[in-house]
Amino acid sequence: QVQLVESGGGLVQPGGSLRLSCAASGSIFSIYAMGWYRQAPGKQRELVAAITSGGSTNYADSVKGRFTISRDNAKNTVYLQMNSLKPEDTAVYYCNADKVVVTTTRASYDYWGQGTQVTVSS
Repeated sequence: QVQLVESGGGLVQPGGSLRLSCAASGSIFSIYAMGWYRQAPGKQRELVAAITSGGSTNYADSVKGRFTISRDNAKNTVYLQMNSLKPEDTAVYYCNADKVVVTTTRASYDYWGQGTQVTVSS
């Protein structure tokens, strides 16, 4: 019913920038929060940043001041601008849509994207 499609990952040198995008489509009535998580090899998935429909944001301490999350509610799209990237930012980044109310039943679900690889290396 709902799909999340991510784009924007890739290989970048330390200190560089990347912008991730995630578009939600399907039978969407509303989405409470959208966010980005990441998972590095051998590590647990962790929250990077999230934003509510009202614009409230939450960031992991490790990315504060370097990453900026934004959202276009009309397009059900969330963005992650990543600046001053470090090798430790290397991970698969997953988009998440939290408390998605679907139009058909007005039930609420959580959805995940397929993941996009971000590699920071010289």
